[in-house]
Amino acid sequence: MPTIEDIRVQLAALADPAYRAFHTKLIPNIDPARILGVRTPALRQFARSFGKTADAADFLRDLPHQTYEENNLHAFLIEQIPDFDAAIAELDRFLPYVDNWATCDMMRPKIFRRHRKELLAAIRRWLASGHAYTVRYAIEMLMCHYLDDAFSPEYPRMVAAVSDKEYYVHMMIAWYFATALTKQYDAILPWFTSPVLSPKTHNKALQKAIESYRLTGAQKAYLRTLKI
Repeated sequence: MPTIEDIRVQLAALADPAYRAFHTKLIPNIDPARILGVRTPALRQFARSFGKTADAADFLRDLPHQTYEENNLHAFLIEQIPDFDAAIAELDRFLPYVDNWATCDMMRPKIFRRHRKELLAAIRRWLASGHAYTVRYAIEMLMCHYLDDAFSPEYPRMVAAVSDKEYYVHMMIAWYFATALTKQYDAILPWFTSPVLSPKTHNKALQKAIESYRLTGAQKAYLRTLKI
């Protein structure tokens, strides 16, 4: 049975020094010594095979992890969990240890698509957690699962109520509202014609929306007039 150290050796063998040098610049709040440089496709492939073994459960219990890649492997293993309640339980254990935007944003369990009603309870808890990346993850789930047929005006109100003082939370709020503009333009536009968000988040959301291919030229031209 492989130990945690065996898994670390396998991850190190997948490392790409050139990718490591590039990737460390994308997550500047992480000590470069904790980044191996494993490309995401290789790590996902490893997670698919490792997730089928009994040892995966032991790895999920081994928190905190030592490296960025171990955290990402953990995220990919959670994605594979086929039971909704089990996936939520593992997220509740893991999210407090998430320490960067990349690990946070790559974790999208497929089971959530079939449990949107139940997921909202977890999202509300995560929004109130006070932990930046748990809050970011909650907003990301609202963006991923509740901007199409499941949309409700309640959800942007939930996002707007979150403090945007932490940079990576601010960026996710802006990303949420930019995406919301591209999918629910008429419902979201009043958030910008009568500004409620902080100026930095308001303007960042407009910038991201204007960069989207989903909006018309006329819509983008009007959004440019709404910058603070």
